[in-house]
Amino acid sequence: MTIERAVIRFAGFMVMLSVVLTLFVSPWFWVFTAFIGLNLFQYSFTGFCPAAMVMKRMGIGQAACAS
Repeated sequence: MTIERAVIRFAGFMVMLSVVLTLFVSPWFWVFTAFIGLNLFQYSFTGFCPAAMVMKRMGIGQAACAS
């Protein structure tokens, strides 16, 4: 899996989590959803994403074997 796919997968999960939290915990979790959207927007222009940096350190996006 590439780092870009991992970031998109993580962002999708976080959006769904924030929607569930908005529905069942507090309507103020919409702010979390907006933060995720803004982060994705700036990532598309700058290429800077803190989640991607953490994922790289964890080894996500690196080839498991060279073929």
